[in-house]
Amino acid sequence: MTSQPIKPSYDKIKFPGKIHLITNNQELAVIAPALKSATALGFDTETRASFKVGEIYQVALLQLATEHEAYLVRLHGITEFHSIKGVFEDPNILKVGAAIRDDIKALQKLFKFTPENFIELQTVAKNANLKNLGLRGMTEEVLQASLSKRAKTSNWEVKQLSADQIMYAATDAWIGLKLYQTINSKVSK
Repeated sequence: MTSQPIKPSYDKIKFPGKIHLITNNQELAVIAPALKSATALGFDTETRASFKVGEIYQVALLQLATEHEAYLVRLHGITEFHSIKGVFEDPNILKVGAAIRDDIKALQKLFKFTPENFIELQTVAKNANLKNLGLRGMTEEVLQASLSKRAKTSNWEVKQLSADQIMYAATDAWIGLKLYQTINSKVSK
């Protein structure tokens, strides 16, 4: 008889701050100063899941988060990106997330920018000798918390996002920043 190690049960972690849902150019321009004044942002995007071969969708949601605020930008309602382009090109603003290369490429199809100071969380995890390189595994290993991925494959192009989608999106951007800060504080001790 072989025994399997018992996996600990962790509490689900959720973004604890204020969530802003941005749906048009004017709202994006209003939040741009807050983003530009941040020193670090959690970064992620969501795209509608495709279940057919050859079916590809444009990125639907941009998520940016500080420790206390999350900004969810519904990209289908945005036509002017100049107000946030500077955030992505600012070398003084750290942007951190998991598997960010594809997120950056997807955004560059909507508007051109030169990415500056984007940090891949998986590289940080490797350098810290973590066992888990996925966001969910890192959350368990570093924060002893559970990260729900249930809404990941939902339709991000729906007219109105559900409460679950909104919380998932805010948490997904914020958790990257939280993990980065926690890993760095443990490594520097």
